[in-house]
Amino acid sequence: MTQARYRDLVEWPLMATALIFLAAYAWQVIGRVDGAAAAPFEVILWITWGVFALDYFINLWLAEDRMRWFLWNLHELLIVVLPFFRPLRLLRLVTLLSVLQRTVGETLRGRVATYVAGAAAMLILIGALAVLDVEQGAPDAKIMTFGDAAWWAVTTITTVGYGDLYPVTPIGRVVAAALMMSGIAVLGIVTASIASWLVQRIEENAEDVAAAAGEKAAAAEEPVRAEMADLVKEIAALRLEIAELRRATEDSEHR
Repeated sequence: MTQARYRDLVEWPLMATALIFLAAYAWQVIGRVDGAAAAPFEVILWITWGVFALDYFINLWLAEDRMRWFLWNLHELLIVVLPFFRPLRLLRLVTLLSVLQRTVGETLRGRVATYVAGAAAMLILIGALAVLDVEQGAPDAKIMTFGDAAWWAVTTITTVGYGDLYPVTPIGRVVAAALMMSGIAVLGIVTASIASWLVQRIEENAEDVAAAAGEKAAAAEEPVRAEMADLVKEIAALRLEIAELRRATEDSEHR
């Protein structure tokens, strides 16, 4: 089996695994489930970790150039080796973003818009859950509820940053830095997409104007062409008459 064939087969199962992980993690964090009650959720989280670890090693095994694949997929390795940092486990959800590439949208602009919208929503959710996980139990924490975390994530990813809510823990600040960088990247993609759309519209308008000008020129030339055709016909008729007159004159002289 080739690596491409394998990835096509496991794409949707991996997405389902990521969604199960997200549901279990969100329930545990938002509900503040601790102690014995958290044991089922931890089991689910570790099972999903095993699935992603197995997927990583299978991809590495099937790769034609394993060293090249390893170097170009270090983020996949991070997804596997970071289960001990609870908020960073959310890196596994990047699997969901790859599925967005197959969503509706025939044009490149439509695909980019779908991908950006999905990526932004996913990043906001991931950032909110991650920062809430580490902040809600910290001393002097400002982010204590999921609503606060979601608001903080939105203001951070859009690079607004009102300063009313901010993380106080080291891991929370790492999450904030990653979210800010992601927000800059997403806004850059949006700007590039809008610029591409404007250039495309200008080119289409220019082509329409050129086509309309060509049609007007053709319409203006049509009467001239008709007159030229009539003149050619008249000249041909005159030539015939001259030829007949010459023949008649020659016949009369011979007589």
